[in-house]
Amino acid sequence: EEILVRQIAGALARRIVTYAEENSTCHINEHMGFIKFGSRVDVYLPLDTEVLAKLNDKTVGNQTIIAKLR
Repeated sequence: EEILVRQIAGALARRIVTYAEENSTCHINEHMGFIKFGSRVDVYLPLDTEVLAKLNDKTVGNQTIIAKLR
């Protein structure tokens, strides 16, 4: 399955660190980068994915399971 992860810098503090290269393959427990100070990450999943995270849940990268691919 393919998943798209997009890091978006905040308007004031543009603080994104990306380790993964564009269009690269990433694996479980692999660090892709991190964001700071109000930036965000959008994750695009296949339509048949079972989403586990709920609105307003606090998540932690590489710890919180947000979805299960089918």
